[in-house]
Amino acid sequence: MMAEFNLALLSTYIIAVLFLLLTPGPVVLLVTGTAARVGYARAFLTLLGTNLASLVLITFAVLAIAGAVTLNSGYLSLLGIGGSLFIGWGAVQSLRELRAHRSVRESDTAVQTGGFTRGFFTGISNPKDILFFVSFFPQFIAISRDFTTSITTLCLLWILFDFAVMAGYIVAIKRFLPVTQSRRFAACAALFLLLLAVCGVALSLTGVKSLFL
Repeated sequence: MMAEFNLALLSTYIIAVLFLLLTPGPVVLLVTGTAARVGYARAFLTLLGTNLASLVLITFAVLAIAGAVTLNSGYLSLLGIGGSLFIGWGAVQSLRELRAHRSVRESDTAVQTGGFTRGFFTGISNPKDILFFVSFFPQFIAISRDFTTSITTLCLLWILFDFAVMAGYIVAIKRFLPVTQSRRFAACAALFLLLLAVCGVALSLTGVKSLFL
């Protein structure tokens, strides 16, 4: 079965995916911040939410590649603004909790730190990722002679490595980060999320202009 694949191209794809996923972004910061503050259970629940979001975005990207849907970058930018605002709101909530020195077990708002729903909305908050997948996957479609086999393999490998890399981040944070530093790390993660949210809104506003031209 493996003889049917272009192993050189497949290997290149795997390396590219690993480098892309290892680059810190909103999802990485949310997952690691949750791991630092709350622990494995909620961090992995958050990871499941972000993984589902990736699957949804990839599904739309595959439909676009197959010519089944047409994407308007202007509307994607509007969704991007909404998603960025959601990320910013979550970051502010986390910073407020940290500043008030609330215990995660005692806080009534602990549910706002990570979780499946927040993970999903953070992961799907940048619908421009659809355009990324649309431009990224075609470069590796030639890993096999069959389009369905190629796109299925690319998608499954992305989901697999996405989960594996994020799980690695969670374990690394909980195992190697001193307990006394976990709150500081969570604060840094929240600040980075807030910065990314501001940048996301700014970038998306430029895309919205296309709706009025």
